[in-house]
Amino acid sequence: MKKVIPLAMLALLVVPAFIGFAKSDSGSAAKPSIVLVHGAWADGSSWSRVVRILQDDGYTVYVPPNPLRGLSSDSAYLASFLQSIPGPIILVGHSYGGAVITNAAVGNPNVKALVYVDAFVPDQGESVIQLASASPPSGQSGSCLGGDPTQVFNFVQYPGAPAGDFDLYVKPSLFPSCFANDLPAKRAAVLAASQRPITLSAALEKSGIPAWKTIPSWYLLGTLDKVIPPYEQLFMAQRANAHIVEVRASHPSMISHPNAAAELIEEAAQGVQGTQGVGGGETLPLMTPRA
Repeated sequence: MKKVIPLAMLALLVVPAFIGFAKSDSGSAAKPSIVLVHGAWADGSSWSRVVRILQDDGYTVYVPPNPLRGLSSDSAYLASFLQSIPGPIILVGHSYGGAVITNAAVGNPNVKALVYVDAFVPDQGESVIQLASASPPSGQSGSCLGGDPTQVFNFVQYPGAPAGDFDLYVKPSLFPSCFANDLPAKRAAVLAASQRPITLSAALEKSGIPAWKTIPSWYLLGTLDKVIPPYEQLFMAQRANAHIVEVRASHPSMISHPNAAAELIEEAAQGVQGTQGVGGGETLPLMTPRA
């Protein structure tokens, strides 16, 4: 008996704290697991309201941390985590998290759908900096993260950094108008104060073979997004042949419009379960491919 109790306690301790278990729903067919990946200048709590909705609807939800140290290493970390989940997976990424899921899902047959929420959807050889700094169409504004980087970011040294690499923090004075422009000022100030940095090298690292070429994808496009302007989101989403839904929201649309994010995730889940097709969403004009 003395040996059993410590083992039982150990079993409780090793259950990951970031797993959200679904409510009992024995009357329905087995549902895919949902994995939510946050982006730069955010953390897993950015998904909290979406998690609650999905759990209430019977889904098991995971919100693993995104290290934000390097695109290849972050993707490898997530890919390893995905291997621990049995059964079908709906993989969701916000912002830089979109680049991570694009790489992490490659070769994993359990990942049945990719959902991008105001996210980067890189092709092979592209970096998030490259995509964010794309020239805007005539009459439209580029990313609020463009321009002189010393006016946008605080560059902070970190232990063991390669020469020339830094942690990047969005300047708190810029954060509310750039990153969280549809949120209350006090909420935006909290997000600015609690932001998690991404390394400069991660933002510059080129993406590998994209999973969206073989896995169906969905895209939630925030029309008020100033980090990834709508024209850039549309270009990436159409290139990936994603099912696109627009929402009048800023960059963290899952915070300001959690219902819209949850609905699209559930649509993807139902689509891969065969209860709902990919069609039926909003039809948007095609973007002319860029040079």
